[in-house]
Amino acid sequence: MSMNNDVVIKVDNVKKYFKVYPDKGKTLKDKVLFHKRNRFEKREVLKGISFEVKRGEAIGLIGKNGCGKSTTLKLLTRILRPNEGTITIDGRVSSLIELGAGFHPDLTGRENIYINASIFGITAKEVDERLDDIIRFSELEEYIDNPVRTYSSGMYMRLAFSVAINVDADILLIDEILAVGDMNFQEKCFQKLQEIKRNGTTIVIVSHAQGQIEKICDRCIWIEEGVIRDEGPTKLIGKEYRLAMEGMRADRARKEAEEEMAKLRKEEEEAAQREKEEKKRLKKEEEERRLAEEQRKKEERERKIKNLTCREICKQCGPDAHREGSLKAHYTDIQILNENGEPCVEYNTGDKMIVKLKYVCDEENIPLNFVVAFSRYDWVYCYDTKSVFKDGKMTMSRLQGEAELEIECLRLLEGMYYLDVRIFDENNKPYDNVFSIVSIKMLPQIPKKDNGIFSMEHIWKC
Repeated sequence: MSMNNDVVIKVDNVKKYFKVYPDKGKTLKDKVLFHKRNRFEKREVLKGISFEVKRGEAIGLIGKNGCGKSTTLKLLTRILRPNEGTITIDGRVSSLIELGAGFHPDLTGRENIYINASIFGITAKEVDERLDDIIRFSELEEYIDNPVRTYSSGMYMRLAFSVAINVDADILLIDEILAVGDMNFQEKCFQKLQEIKRNGTTIVIVSHAQGQIEKICDRCIWIEEGVIRDEGPTKLIGKEYRLAMEGMRADRARKEAEEEMAKLRKEEEEAAQREKEEKKRLKKEEEERRLAEEQRKKEERERKIKNLTCREICKQCGPDAHREGSLKAHYTDIQILNENGEPCVEYNTGDKMIVKLKYVCDEENIPLNFVVAFSRYDWVYCYDTKSVFKDGKMTMSRLQGEAELEIECLRLLEGMYYLDVRIFDENNKPYDNVFSIVSIKMLPQIPKKDNGIFSMEHIWKC
C-alpha cells in the first residue's frame, strides 16, 4: 500500500507469532543439559493483515477473544513488533491500553501525572499547562496530593485516563478502558472521546461494547483468527458480527447440548453397565453361595453318612467294621439271616445264608454293582460274588432300593470269617465299601470231613 497525506496509519501484510515453550530451561545449565526443553510451539496470532486509517477517522477493531485485536493495537503502539510486514504511523500517538503504567504507589497523584505524561512524550512544561485540566477531569482535587497507594482502583483508573485523554495526540489508541469510574465519569469519558474525534484526532478502538463503537467509530474492521474477515461501515459490520456471534453462540449452545446429551447417554450407559455388572456380580455371588451351600450340605451329608457307624446300619456289626467311598449310593441297612429269616452269625458248613441289603442313591438309573465278599480272620481273601454276574448287566438304581443274596449252601469250613459288602460303579469305583461288617463263625464239622477254607463235594473210593 502507498501512503498519501490523508493516511496516518498504514498496516501492510503484518504477521505476528509467539514462541510458546512448554518447559523452557531458565539457566545455562538447563539449556545445555536439557536442550530438548528449548523446543517451542509457534503460535500465530496475526496471519497477514492490511488496512489504512485516514486522518481524523475513528475505526473499531472487533472480534472474539483471541482473534488478534489487542495484539494489533500493541503493534500500533510499538509495544510489540511484527515478525513480518510493516506498520507506518504519521503523528504523535497516545494509548489507553495499560492505564497507569509507570505509576509509583508511594508518590502522590500530582507527581504521578508528570511521570505518566512523560511516557507519552510530554514535557514537564506541557504538563504544567495541562495540569489543572487533568486534575479537574479526574475529579480528584481533594486527593491529588495523597500517595497513589491510598487510592481505590476506580480513583487510580480515573487519574490514568485523565492523563492519557488530555494529551494533544494525533492518534489515540484505546483498548477496552471505557468502563472506568462510576456511570457519570464513564459518560464524561465518552463525551471527551467524541470531542477529541470532532477536533480531528484519529482514533483506533478495541472494544466488545458494540454500542459504544457504533457511536464513536465511522468504520469497523472485523478480525477473525488472525485475518481480516470483513471491514466497512460500523453499523453494517457490527450487525454482521452480532449475527455471526449469535450463530456461534447457537452453534456452541447446540454443541454443548449435544455434548451434554452425549455425556448423559454415556453416564446412562455406564450406569446401565454398572447395574448389569452389579447384577452379574450379585448373581455370581448368589450362585457361589448356592454352590457353597450345596457343597456344605453335601459335605455335611457325607460327613453324617461317614460318621454313621457301621453298627447303626447293621445290628450284627463286628468290632473291626469300617467304610469308605464317595457315598453317592450307600447302604442304610445290612442283615445276615439264616434259612428261617432270623439274624445269624454262626453257621454250619452247608447251611443257607441270606444277605439283605438296603441302600439309598442320589439319582435314579445309575448303574450299580453289589458285591458280597468273605475274608478269613488272617485276611486271606476267600470269596466274593457280584450282582453283575447274574446276567452280565448292572443294576439300575432307585432313590431307595434293596438287594438280596441267597447262598443255598455255605461251603466255608470251621473258623472266623469277615463279611464285606460293597457298591461299585460301572468303572469299578466304590460308592460304598463296608469292610468286616459282620464276623461270621463257621462251626466245626461233625463228623469232620474236610480241612482248609471251604468244602468240596467229593466221594472216596478205597
